[in-house]
Amino acid sequence: MTSTAPATAPAEAPLPSQPRKPSGARGFRKDLPADLSASVAVFLIALPLSLGIALATGAPLQAGLVAAAAGGIVAGRLGGAPLQVSGPAAGLTVVTAELIQRYGWRTTCAITVLAGCCQLGLAFLRTARSALMVSPAIVHGMLGGIGVTIALAQLHIVLGGTPQSSAVANVVGLPAQLAHPQPAALVVSALTLCVLLGWNRLPGRVGRALRKVPAALAAVASATAFAALAGLALPRVELPSWSSHALPELPEGPVLGLIAAVLTITLVGSVESLLSSVATDKLIAAERGTDRPPRADLDRELRGQGAANIVSGLLGGLPITGVAVRSVANVKSGAVSRKSAMFHGLWVVLAAGLLVPVLDLIPLAALAALVMAVGIQMVSITHLRTVSRHREVLVYATTIAAVVLGGVLEGVAVGIAVAVALALRRLARTRITSVEEGHAHRITVRGQLTFLAVPRLSRVLNLVPHGGHAVVELDGSFMDHAAYETLHDWQESHLAHGGSMELTGRGGAAFSGAAAGAPRPRSGWDEGAGGALSGPAAADDHRAEGGRGGHQCCRPWTPWRNHCDHRAAQTAQTAEPDPDEATTAAAAGEDSPTALRTVPGAPGVPRGAAADAGRRPGAGQLASGISAFQRDTAPHVREELARLAREGQRPSQLFLTCADSRLVTSMITASGPGDLFTVRNVGNLVPLPGAESGDDSVAAAIEYAVDVLQVSSITVCGHSGCGAMQALLGSRPGDPATPLTRWLRHGLPSLERMGSRHHPWARISGRLPADAVEQLCLTNVVQQLEHLQAHESVARRLAEGTLELHGMYFHVGEAQAYLLSPGEDFFDCRVFDTVGQNA
Repeated sequence: MTSTAPATAPAEAPLPSQPRKPSGARGFRKDLPADLSASVAVFLIALPLSLGIALATGAPLQAGLVAAAAGGIVAGRLGGAPLQVSGPAAGLTVVTAELIQRYGWRTTCAITVLAGCCQLGLAFLRTARSALMVSPAIVHGMLGGIGVTIALAQLHIVLGGTPQSSAVANVVGLPAQLAHPQPAALVVSALTLCVLLGWNRLPGRVGRALRKVPAALAAVASATAFAALAGLALPRVELPSWSSHALPELPEGPVLGLIAAVLTITLVGSVESLLSSVATDKLIAAERGTDRPPRADLDRELRGQGAANIVSGLLGGLPITGVAVRSVANVKSGAVSRKSAMFHGLWVVLAAGLLVPVLDLIPLAALAALVMAVGIQMVSITHLRTVSRHREVLVYATTIAAVVLGGVLEGVAVGIAVAVALALRRLARTRITSVEEGHAHRITVRGQLTFLAVPRLSRVLNLVPHGGHAVVELDGSFMDHAAYETLHDWQESHLAHGGSMELTGRGGAAFSGAAAGAPRPRSGWDEGAGGALSGPAAADDHRAEGGRGGHQCCRPWTPWRNHCDHRAAQTAQTAEPDPDEATTAAAAGEDSPTALRTVPGAPGVPRGAAADAGRRPGAGQLASGISAFQRDTAPHVREELARLAREGQRPSQLFLTCADSRLVTSMITASGPGDLFTVRNVGNLVPLPGAESGDDSVAAAIEYAVDVLQVSSITVCGHSGCGAMQALLGSRPGDPATPLTRWLRHGLPSLERMGSRHHPWARISGRLPADAVEQLCLTNVVQQLEHLQAHESVARRLAEGTLELHGMYFHVGEAQAYLLSPGEDFFDCRVFDTVGQNA
C-alpha cells in the first residue's frame, strides 16, 4: 500500500532483523560481558543434565561431560545457529541406551563418529531444509515416545531400583518396584522434584534473587546437600580417572544393524537439531526485537552438528544434538553471539578437571529424578492441542506407541506410514448425496473428485430421470480426468434427452458455462461458454479470446475478471470517440457537462461522464466500471438489493481492515451485500478510547456495529506488504507531524509489542515471518484485537458471551488467508493458521 508511506520515509526501511554490529576487537569487547554471563547460566543447567543423560543411557558418566564440551566448543564455533547450544539431549537417550546394550560403549562411540560423517555429507548436499518436511505430529510423537520411555526407566532409579532393557519390561516390573521402594532414594528424588517444580514460583524479592540460579542446578544441589547432611547411604556419581576413559573401537556386529544404528542417530539427531534451530530463531525474534543475530543457516548448522559428533565420538562422548532447554536459557540470559556456547563448553572442561570431588557427592537418584522430569515434559499438552486442531491425533498417538513398544526408528517409520495413509484417505474421501427439491435433483459432491469416486458419481447421476432438471454442486479443489469425463459424458447425454443442468460451486454460486435450459446464474458471471462443461483448456481459450468469462475466485458478486477487458475497451474508445456521443455532449452545453443521459446498456450512468473519458482517464475508467456493473452485475443483484433496501441491513460481523486497494473484502470472504459491516483505514488500526484526538470515526463504527446492528463477531484483518507498517518501521522521532504520521502513532503499541519480551510473538503456522514488515503486520493484528477489548461496548458484549473477536491475515502474493488460532503454541507464539478450501 504505497499510498500510506510518508514522503520523508526512505524507499526501503531498515529491517530490525539486520542490525549493524561492531566489528573486530571492539565488537568482541562489547559482546564479551553478556556472553560470559549467559555462558555461566547455561553451564549451570548443562552440568547436571549431561550427567543425568549419561546415567539414563548407561554410558560412563564422563561421556556426558565430553559431549557437552564438544557440543559447546565445536558446534558452537562451526554451527549455523549462533545462539543454539548443543550437547547430549534426551531425544537420543533411548537410541543410545539400546546401542550400548547391543554393541557396547566403545562401538557406540564409533557409531557416533559415523553418524557425524553422514551429517557432514547431508550438509554438503544442502538437504537440511528437507528434514523439516517431516510432519510435526510425527516429530512430536517421536519426542513424546522417547519421553515416556525415559520416564519409565528413570522411575525405577527414583524408587531405588534398576531399570530394565525396554519400556515394556519397565512397565511389567514397576508393580514389584513400587511394592519395595528404597526410602532414602525416594526421599532424595522427591526433594529434587519439589525444588525443580517449585523453584521458579518462589515469591517476593528473595525469590527473585534465588530464581537467577537455574532450577535444575538448585534441585540437584539441594538433594546433594540433604543427602550429605543426613548421611544417607545412596549410590552416587562415580567419575573414573580420565586415564582409563574408554575411546572408540572399530564397529563389530551385523553390517545391516550397524547401518541402521548410524542412520537412526543421524535422522533423530539432525531433525531435533534443526527443529531446535528454528525454535531458537523464533524465540530470538520474540525476545530481541531489533537487536538480534542473523537467522540460522540450517546447512551450516548440520555441518557443525556433524563435526561435533565426530569429535565427541572420537573422545568417547555421547551423541550430540541442539538442545532446546539450553538454547532457551542462552537466549533469555542475554547471549549476543556464538561465544556464549563456546564459553559454556570451556566451563564444562574446567569442571570435569577441577570439580570431580564435588560431582562425586551427587546421588544418582537426584539425577534420575531430574531426567525423569525432562522426559515427562517431552509429552507436551501444547503439542497435543496442536495436532488435535489439525486432526492428526492418530499420527501422534501411533508414533508415541510405536516408539515406546518398538524403538525410535520403527516408531518414526510407523508414524510416516500412518500419516501417508491418512493423507491418502482424506484425498480419496468423497461424499456424494442426491436430494429431490421439488422438480429438481440436487447432487452435492463434497471432497476431491477422483477416479475412486467415479462409480458412486455415475450411480447417483443415473438416478436423475430423463428430461429432469439437475443441480450439481461441486465442493472441492480437485477433479481428475476420469471424473471430468464421467461428468461431461453424462451432461451431454442428459441434455440430449431433453433435460437441463446447472453446475454450481460451494454455496450455490453458478459456474460460468451453466448448461442450456438451466436457470440463470445468481452471480454476476456471464453465461458465454455455450452451455457445456468446459475443461481447463477451454476456459483458458475463452479468456484468451477476451470474452467476459466468469472468474470463479471472485464469486459470488464481483465480475472482477471484466476489469481488464473494460480498460482495453476504454483505451480503444479514447482513441476513436463516438461521433454521436460527441454531438450529444456538445448539445448539453458547457454549464451541464454531465447531462443525465445514460450509456447504452448501462442504465443510470451519465452519458457525459463516458464521453469525458478521453480528457480524464480516471473518470473514464470509473464510468467504464459503472457501465460494466449496470450491464453485467446489476440484473443479478437487483432483487437482493431491493430486499435489503426494504428490510434494512443485518450484517453478521464487523470487518475492520486496511484501506489497501489489493484487499477486496467481498472476494476474500466470499460475501455479498448485507453480509459485512466494513471499516477501512490506513493500517487497520483501532485507536484506544480517548486517544483519537478528535477523530472518533473508528470508535463510532464499532459502537454502531456492536450496539445498533448487534453483530455477532468482529474481525481485524491485516495483510502482507502493508505500507502503513513499512512507514511505521521507518518512522523517526523527528519526522514532520503530518496527518499520516499522527494517525500512525496508533500503531506504536504494535511496534513496541514486537520488540517486547513480555508479550507472545505472532507468526504464521509452519514458517517464520518473511521479514520485519510481515512480523509487524502479524503483531499489529494481535495488538488491535487487544485495543478492541478496551472499548466499552465490545467489553460488555464479550462479558455477556454474545460477541467473538477474530484475527485474520491475508497474504496478497499467495492469495492465502490465515486465521488467528486461540491460545499460544509451545514457543509462546500466537499462530495464524492456514484456512483450507474445505474449512
